[in-house]
Amino acid sequence: MNKSRNILDILFGSKIRVKVLKFLFRNYPNDFSTSESAKRIRERLSAIRKEIRLLNQIKLIKKNGAQRYALNPNFEFFGELKELIMKSSPAEKNRLVQRIYKLGRIKLAVLSGIFLTNGKSATGNDSSVVDLFIVGDEISKERLRSFLKALEAEVGREVRLSIMDKEEFEYRYGMFDRFVRVMLESPHEKIINKLGL
Repeated sequence: MNKSRNILDILFGSKIRVKVLKFLFRNYPNDFSTSESAKRIRERLSAIRKEIRLLNQIKLIKKNGAQRYALNPNFEFFGELKELIMKSSPAEKNRLVQRIYKLGRIKLAVLSGIFLTNGKSATGNDSSVVDLFIVGDEISKERLRSFLKALEAEVGREVRLSIMDKEEFEYRYGMFDRFVRVMLESPHEKIINKLGL
């Protein structure tokens, strides 16, 4: 218990470290240089280097080649840590909901793909057509750009986003549109649902 407690203290000791871990787990098994990691999660290179050194010391990540790092699947608590890191807390989801509401008159927001616990369907394949689907009216393009840029920095990878106004969504939903049907039949979570779906 003491060993696992010490590892948890090390792993969750800083916000940047948690961002690095989320980035690495969402992109596993790929490897990255410290500069690639810093650019993708939009943090200072010196801060990323410090976090990479620490994670390398506890053997959660390993060096692949010259200056590239990847998660070490042989780490003692790898599976448990992956589940913990990839699971969004209620507070994170509430913050995301509030940020989405600021984009316009939002009627529906659906999380899928990388926002699910492991970013994969039950079969192990990413069957989702999008990561985030939003239905709303009067959505500010400027706020949307800023929101998407910040969200991609948080998750450490490109977010597949689809947006429809309410009228288009209702038409496509009523016509059993393939895109809408596949999205709603794939694993997903509705975090805003004012349409009664």
